[in-house]
Amino acid sequence: MPPIPFFALGCLSGATSVALGAFGAHGLKKHISDPAKLANWNTAAQYQLIHSLALSFAATLHPTPTLALSLFSAGITLFSGSLYVLVLDAQKRWGWVAGPATPVGGLCLMGGWVVLGL
Repeated sequence: MPPIPFFALGCLSGATSVALGAFGAHGLKKHISDPAKLANWNTAAQYQLIHSLALSFAATLHPTPTLALSLFSAGITLFSGSLYVLVLDAQKRWGWVAGPATPVGGLCLMGGWVVLGL
């Protein structure tokens, strides 16, 4: 994938993280009272925002670090996405998928930083 779609993806993900963070701070508190779940939501939004910035920044580098871009994209989806699912999954139907996806996403995010630095 050329860098332009990764840059746009990073910007879209950043905007989404701000919206999800605002939802967590205002709308979600009306429906979820567990402080651990609210903290997980906040962590997901923060990591999504930080790595969206990293994704957009890395997309502007030459030569384009495609592996780092792919790892950041996968990491954002798996780490933050799985935390959002775990918080919203009151019936605990998706924990078997989302639970293991969180650390895999974290490894992807760490790998993105390592590859970017090489």
